[in-house]
Amino acid sequence: MKNLILAAGLACSGIIPGVAFADTYQIDSRGGYAAINFRVPHLSYGWVTGRFDDFSGQFDWSATAPEQSSVQITIHTASIDSNNTPRDALLKSDALLDVSHFPAATFNSTSYHATTDNTGRLSGELTLHGVTHRISIALEKVGEGEDRNGHYLAGFQGMTVLHLQDYGIHYGADPQSDSVMLELNIEGVRQSS
Repeated sequence: MKNLILAAGLACSGIIPGVAFADTYQIDSRGGYAAINFRVPHLSYGWVTGRFDDFSGQFDWSATAPEQSSVQITIHTASIDSNNTPRDALLKSDALLDVSHFPAATFNSTSYHATTDNTGRLSGELTLHGVTHRISIALEKVGEGEDRNGHYLAGFQGMTVLHLQDYGIHYGADPQSDSVMLELNIEGVRQSS
């Protein structure tokens, strides 16, 4: 029994050879190396594009144990920017995001399934407008390595489609705008262990 407890303790501490543990990365949103963008159909004529300027989070990643990957992100909904002040006011109003009552959206991953060395599917729960739904994000690793300042970086891009009605957001001016393409460009700085 003592040997089992000792082995479990060594595994958790990362001392046992061959056992990989994920490193924690802080998302570099302040440095401008991460972005959360969106694209919404505008009638049948084009797209409304925009981004969220204020978000934070972290992710755990190990190239040798990708199944241990996890992500936590908080988006401050009032930071939405569609490059049009009157439209942004509408997006923030109670007709849509209702940022005064729901100031944050959160994503917490629950699993990662690798499909190749650099691609996979990240599943998790997105809470938006006070409603939580499970979503799936197609994810691709852009790269990882040291920068010229000695920081170790890892970057990913992801894409998913949200349906606003799933989150209790019903805006009837353009039914096509219920589908929102969400694009994540996430670069993180590995935290010292």
